[in-house]
Amino acid sequence: MRVAVIGAGIVGVTTAFELSSDGHAVTVFERRGSVAEETSFANAGVVAPGYVTPWAAPGMPAKVLRHLLGSHAPVRLGRPWASGQLGWMWRWWRACSAPVWQANRARMHRLARYSQAHLASLGEQLRIDYEQSRGYLVLLRTPRDLAGNRGSLKLLAELGVRFHLVDGARARAIEPGLNPDTPLHAAVHLPDDGVGNCRQFAHLLRGEAQRLGAQFRFQRSVLAIEAGSQPQLRHADAAGLDARSEPFDAVVVCAALGSPALLKPLGLRLPLAPVHGYSISAPLRLVEGHPDFGPRAAVMDERFKVAISRLGQRVRVAGSAELGGRLDRHDARAIATLYKVLDDWYPGCAQLAQVQQWKGARPMLPDGPPLLGASGAPGVWLNLGHGSSGWALSCGSARVLADQIAGRTPAIDTEGLDISRLRRR
Repeated sequence: MRVAVIGAGIVGVTTAFELSSDGHAVTVFERRGSVAEETSFANAGVVAPGYVTPWAAPGMPAKVLRHLLGSHAPVRLGRPWASGQLGWMWRWWRACSAPVWQANRARMHRLARYSQAHLASLGEQLRIDYEQSRGYLVLLRTPRDLAGNRGSLKLLAELGVRFHLVDGARARAIEPGLNPDTPLHAAVHLPDDGVGNCRQFAHLLRGEAQRLGAQFRFQRSVLAIEAGSQPQLRHADAAGLDARSEPFDAVVVCAALGSPALLKPLGLRLPLAPVHGYSISAPLRLVEGHPDFGPRAAVMDERFKVAISRLGQRVRVAGSAELGGRLDRHDARAIATLYKVLDDWYPGCAQLAQVQQWKGARPMLPDGPPLLGASGAPGVWLNLGHGSSGWALSCGSARVLADQIAGRTPAIDTEGLDISRLRRR
């Protein structure tokens, strides 16, 4: 089949590869000049299925309100609010009930574990050499932080995630570069999880997809989709001058925040909203006699919800959840929190004169899981709405969708991951 993929973030690139590996003639349309230029550009890179969870959870509305009062709050309100943001918040609040959260958590975890295994399999089969490290450490500064994390530990055990609750001394042995002057009561060690360079992987997998025949058309914006047995795609160049329509046998929408506008004329109204995240990246400082200067893999400061990752010879600090706001307007307080957490745990480890600041818009559905599968409009398929877990879910999501398009039963249960989940709300 001739298949069009709209969007070349990590989800679009993995989708293009999986469809190409199944023998389809794939064409990817991307409005930017290369792959992974937006949400996938500078994320934390953490792959930890046990911590892939819906943001809509019991008690979360009260936590969000408390966070808004803190100077280093992990959740912030930005201005202006996007169209439909209040409606999104209402649906998010309704999804915070325990039964809905439990169902969505199970769906996301099932997909995340499958995706982690498939990512590892692709790396081995294709011999993709990208920056990655094994191990993930969730830092609990005080006994109060540990007490607040007991529910998460219970859930990890119920889900069958391998982890170890260790004291501060053991945590420092796992990550020797941790600052001895910052109090550390305990940590959750997940030895099977880790961190990888999402953008680098996307570029390498693009090359593999091209070797299988996939075509990537950059600086091409999709203007409209006409559903049908042979859907039509109308697209144009960056200047909007070279507009044309092209037929395909199937269209897969992986266009993140651009998806609702494309799908609305087809009768699909997706409650997709941007939840912005921030990161800073800088080269690690090389100190003779101190090979462990900086993180070995990835750590998460549970109190501030900030991840510190090692990507080759660089360190990346990522966090914050900003509701509303604009991509071109950075909140200085959010950036200050990233610097604070880095200085707390790895003071002086980075060459901050060469720091790169980034803000990305993560496309999030109010209840958490992404949408995979047929859209209901003939010939149009969905792989979108992964929120902050796009890297952790991308490889599994792409394989599931490729199986669905081929008429095969996916390797995991996909209940609750299709469009009917939203129609039941």
